[in-house]
Amino acid sequence: MSHLLRIEGLTVTPAANPQRLLVDNVSFALAAGRTTCIVGESGSGKSLSALAIMGLLPSALQRQAGHVVFQGHDLTTFTPAQMRDIRGKRIGMIFQEPMTSLNPVLNIGYQIGESLAVHLGLSGKALKSKVSALLEQVGIPAARVSSYPDELSGGQRQRVMIAMSIACEPAMLIADEPTTALDVTVQAQILALLAELKQRMNMGMLFITHDFGVVADIADDVVVMFRGQVVESGPVSDVLGNPQHPYTRALLDCVPDAEGSKPLKPIDYAWLNESAQ
Repeated sequence: MSHLLRIEGLTVTPAANPQRLLVDNVSFALAAGRTTCIVGESGSGKSLSALAIMGLLPSALQRQAGHVVFQGHDLTTFTPAQMRDIRGKRIGMIFQEPMTSLNPVLNIGYQIGESLAVHLGLSGKALKSKVSALLEQVGIPAARVSSYPDELSGGQRQRVMIAMSIACEPAMLIADEPTTALDVTVQAQILALLAELKQRMNMGMLFITHDFGVVADIADDVVVMFRGQVVESGPVSDVLGNPQHPYTRALLDCVPDAEGSKPLKPIDYAWLNESAQ
C-alpha cells in the first residue's frame, strides 16, 4: 500500500526548553482513501501533531526532529511560501472550534471563497457558483452565502468549516475533533458527510478524537497517543478487538456499554509505575 502521508520521528518541544518533549518521536502513515484516527486523552499530543504536520505550530513551540512526507515530498524542508501553497489546496484542515476558527466579521461566502481565489484563481461568477455549490454539498442552502458565523447553528458552522477544507479538493483532510461540541444527531450527520466526501474524493483522512464510538464507526486504522508518544497502532479491528497496551485497554474500559449496565471505570495509572520498574 502506498502512503499518502508518512510521519517519521516527529518531535515537538517548547522553543525555550528543548528537553521537554510534548510530541515524542511519533511515527505513523496514512494511505489515500483511508481514515486513520488518532485517539488519546486531552494533552496527549494529538492536536500538536496535526499542527506540526501543517507547519502551524505557535512561535513558542518548535519541531525539533522528524519528517513529514506528503505525496513523496518532505514538508519539513519546504519554505513558508511553499507551505502556504500546500495548506488549503492539497491538505485541508477542520479545526476544533468553528466559532473561533471562522472570522466573525466576514460572511461565510467570502471565507469559503478565499481559498478558491488564492489557490485556483477563481473570481466573479465562477467563484460565486463554486461557493454556492460547496454550501449545497455540505447541506447548507446557497441562499445563506451572505450569513455571518453568529447567524448559524453549531452544526452549520461546522459544515462551513468542512466546505472551506474541501473547497480545492485536497488529497488529505485533517479533522481535529470536528464533532466534539455537537449533539449526537448533528454529530452523526457530520460523520456521514465526511465519510461520503472521503469516498467521493478518495481523500486520506486523519481524524483526531477521544471518542471510541466515532473510531469504531469511521476508522480504518488507529493511532493511540499517551503523553506525546504513540503507544499502540494498527488496523481498527486489531486495536479495538485485541488491545495490546495497558493504556489502550484502560481507555476502552472507560467506555460505557449501550445498556448502561457496565460500571464506569476510571483510568488507573498503576501500570505506569509497573512499566517503569
